[in-house]
Amino acid sequence: MLYKELLEWKESADRKPLVLEGARQVGKTWLLDEFGRNEYKYYIKINCDNNPKVKDLFSDYDTKRIVRVISAIAKKPVEPEKTLIFLDEIQELPKALGSLKYFSEDASEYHIVAACSLLGIKYHQGESFPVGKVDTLRLFPLNFNEFLLALGEIQKENILTSLK
Repeated sequence: MLYKELLEWKESADRKPLVLEGARQVGKTWLLDEFGRNEYKYYIKINCDNNPKVKDLFSDYDTKRIVRVISAIAKKPVEPEKTLIFLDEIQELPKALGSLKYFSEDASEYHIVAACSLLGIKYHQGESFPVGKVDTLRLFPLNFNEFLLALGEIQKENILTSLK
């Protein structure tokens, strides 16, 4: 279960910014919204898609300035270890994706997650991706049995029986 992996990431001593990858419309934003609201004192969500407030936010990689501006935009405090900053649709701002390297190196006390579609990352090939400086998880779409289970149409035991 991915939520459990998010909890492990949160508690990890060597935590890096997290990138949650997956196809469009598989539930990345929903999952990170739930995680942020349930597991942190403060939760800040920044949508990077067509958002004029953040268009120039990542013009440089000054993590202290970026955190101050995010706090001002959200009108919430950004407290290390107590605030989750969620950058949704990060593939729309390639410099934002690149900034994760600097959060990993210079500001690891901040909990930062980003969601991006696999198609969006492929579209921005050639842009800097912070290889080795981020943790990654991938969310896959439900298969048909998982979908029926989520709807309550079948029981978990039926899925296990059908796999044998």
